[in-house]
Amino acid sequence: MSRDLTKIRNIGIAAHIDAGKTTTSERILYYTGRVHKIGEVHEGTAVMDFDPEEQKRGITINSAATFCEWSRGNWVTKTPPTADQLYNINLIDTPGHVDFTAEVERSLRVLDGAVAVFDGKEGVEAQSETVWRQATKYNVPRICFVNKMDKVGADYEYCYQTILDRLGAPAIPVVVPLGKADTFRGVIDLISKIVYQPEKYGDDKDKGQTVTMKSVDSLEGVDKENYERYRSIMLEKVAELDDALAEKYLEDPESLTEKEIRAALRKGTIDFKAHPLFCGSAYQYVGVQQVLDGVIDFLPAPTDISEVKGHDLKDHEKEIVRKLVPEEPFCGLAFKIVDDKFGTLTYVRVYSGVLEQGTRVLNANKNSKENISRMFQMSANDRIPRDRAEAGDIVAVIGVQEAMTGDTLCDLDDPIILERPTFPEPVISMSIEPKAAADKDKLSQALTNLRRQDPTFQASYNKETGETIIAGMGELHLEIIKLRLTRDYKVEVVVGKPKVSYRECITGKAKDIRGVHKKQSGGRGQFGDCWISVEPFDGNGPDGKPLEADVLKKLKWEDGVAFENKIVGGTIPKEFIPSVEYGIRTTCKTGVLAGFPLINLKVTLTDGSYHDVDSSQIAFELAGRLAIIDAAKAAGLSLLEPIMKLVVTTPKDFVGNVTGDLNRRRGLILDSQERANAVMIEAEVPLSEMFGYTTELRSMSTGRAAAAMEPLKYAVVPTNVKNAILEENK
Repeated sequence: MSRDLTKIRNIGIAAHIDAGKTTTSERILYYTGRVHKIGEVHEGTAVMDFDPEEQKRGITINSAATFCEWSRGNWVTKTPPTADQLYNINLIDTPGHVDFTAEVERSLRVLDGAVAVFDGKEGVEAQSETVWRQATKYNVPRICFVNKMDKVGADYEYCYQTILDRLGAPAIPVVVPLGKADTFRGVIDLISKIVYQPEKYGDDKDKGQTVTMKSVDSLEGVDKENYERYRSIMLEKVAELDDALAEKYLEDPESLTEKEIRAALRKGTIDFKAHPLFCGSAYQYVGVQQVLDGVIDFLPAPTDISEVKGHDLKDHEKEIVRKLVPEEPFCGLAFKIVDDKFGTLTYVRVYSGVLEQGTRVLNANKNSKENISRMFQMSANDRIPRDRAEAGDIVAVIGVQEAMTGDTLCDLDDPIILERPTFPEPVISMSIEPKAAADKDKLSQALTNLRRQDPTFQASYNKETGETIIAGMGELHLEIIKLRLTRDYKVEVVVGKPKVSYRECITGKAKDIRGVHKKQSGGRGQFGDCWISVEPFDGNGPDGKPLEADVLKKLKWEDGVAFENKIVGGTIPKEFIPSVEYGIRTTCKTGVLAGFPLINLKVTLTDGSYHDVDSSQIAFELAGRLAIIDAAKAAGLSLLEPIMKLVVTTPKDFVGNVTGDLNRRRGLILDSQERANAVMIEAEVPLSEMFGYTTELRSMSTGRAAAAMEPLKYAVVPTNVKNAILEENK
C-alpha cells in the first residue's frame, strides 16, 4: 500500500554562513525525536556536521540529509500524535560558505521547499542572496526564519525590510519576537494570536519544552504596539492573495479566520506570491517548533508539485511528463555522489514510480544499465537499510557505477532525461603533484573520484607544462580538496600558488570565416570545409536578463558557447554537422588567445562543402577547429576576469582605510550603509586582487571588520592587466 504523499515534505535549510542553519537543523532533529541529545556547532558535536573538517572549523562543508516526523500542533497540546497526524520530513542541511555553493545548488534541485535562515542582526547577507537566487531558479517555495533574535543588535524590522528590498521577496510576517536582544523572551503568533514564552528561557535541561501560552490580550506597551502593527501588515498582505478574502478584509480586516489565513498563505507560498516570516533563537530553543508547524502548513508536498518534465532519450525536442505518484514508471535524479570506505553512495530523489533494492535501472544520460545493490535512508552519516523507495522519497544507493551528479535514473523500458542542475565555473586554480613519484597514478584516480563527487571541481593535465591543474570555487574549496586527498586517499601532495581562472571572449562579430582541412595526395584523403559566423552572446536577452531555459536549449547553449546550424541544401551532410560542432567546442575549451576557455559567443554554421570519398568526421572536426580559431581572431579577442561581489562590515573608524584599500584593488564601491556603530560597504572587486584580503582586512581594522564575497560575473580586463597576463602565460 502506497503512502499518503500529502504527508511528505522534502525541505532544505539554507542561508549565509553563521546564520544558524545547522543549529536550527539540530533543534529540529531534537524536537522531532530523531535525536535525543542535541549537538552544538561550536562544540564540534553537531549531528549534521559529521565530517572531521566541519567539526574542526565549525562550518558546514557538505550537504547532509536526514529524516524525521512531526505532528503539527501536538507540541502545544502535549498529546501523543496518532499515525495519521504524523508528517514525514526529509531534511537537507546545506553549507553557507560560497566556496561550497555546489552543495546548495544540487540540493535545491531536488527539494520541494526550503527554510531560508537569516541572522537577526545582519538580515540579508551576500550568500543569502545567492541561495535565494538558486531557490528561485529551481522554483523552490520558501518560508523565512529570522534567527538569533537574542543577539545584541538583533532587529526583526531591519531583517524584514532587507528581505523586501534586497531580495525583492513578498515576505509576510506570521511570527514576531517578544522583545529583542537581551529583552527577547518568546514569540507572538500573529495568526493564532497566541504568545509563546518558554518558562525556562535558554535552559539546556528544559530545551524550550515547557512553554507558557497567553492570549495577545495580555500584551502591553511596545509588545502590544508591535503585535498590532505586524498583525495589520499580515492581514493586508494575506487579503491581497485572494479576491474573496480581499472583499472580507475591506468590510472588516479581523473577520479573516485562522483557517482562511493559513489556506491563503499556503497557496501563496506554493505560487511564489508569499514567504511566511518566522523568528526566534534556535540556540536558545525559541521559535523552532513554530517553524516546523510552518513547514507542514505552508511548504508543498510532492502532490502539490504534481508532475516532473523531461525529454526523450533520442529526441531532445520531445517532452515527457511524469506524475509524481508510485503508479508511474520509475524516474529519479542522482544529485549527490559520495565515496567512503564502504563504497560509492549515490543519493537519489525519486520523482515517480518505485525503486527497489536488487533491481536494474537505466542511466538515461549515459544510456547504460546500473545496479541497485543496496538502499538506505540517510540520517547524516548513519544508514538505515531500505528495500524500496517510492515517489517523494530521498534515498542513497550502492551499486551505481557510472552516474554523475545530475544524471537521470529511470525504468529500463520507459526512459526519460530530467533537467540537470547547473553549476558555476571554477574561478581559481593551482598546480598539484604528488610528493612521491610513485603516487602519480594514485593521485590521478583520486582526482577522478573527486571530480565525480564535486561538479565545481575540475582537474586537467597541461601537456605543454607537464603540470596537473586543479580548479575550484575558492581558496577554501581547494584547501579542503587537498585535505581530502591526504585524509581519504592517502596521497601527500604539493600545490602551487592559487591562480585566477581567466576566460577569453570575442569583442566583435566576424562573418563567413572559412575553415578547410584538406589532405589529398592520391588514394583516400581528408577533406572538410565549413563556413561560420561568430558574434558575442552571453545567454541573456536584450534586456540583460537570462533567457528561458527552453530558448537556450534550442540555441545549444553549453559552456558559454551557442551553436546554430543554418546549413541548407546539404552542402555539408547531416552526419558531419556534429563533428564541426565538436571541433568548435573543444577548441573553445582550450582557448585561442592565451589557453583560457573561450566563452560568451554564438557560432553559426552557414555553409561548406564535402567530398564523396575523402570527407570524414575527423576532417570536419579539424575544419571546425580551424574555422573558430580564424573567426575568433577576426572578431577580436580579449580576456575576462572573475569579479567578486564583496560586502565589508566595519566600524566607522576604519571606513577610510577599507575604501582606500578597495580602490587600490581596482574595486568599484556600489553602496555604503550605516547601521548602529558599523558601516556596510558593498563593492565589486576583481578576484585577482583579493588573495589574502581577509588577513589584511583584519590588520587594517584591528580585527574588528569582517568580509564576505561571492562570484558575481566575468568582466573584460583593462589593457595593462591583459598585457601582463598574456606575458605571464607565454
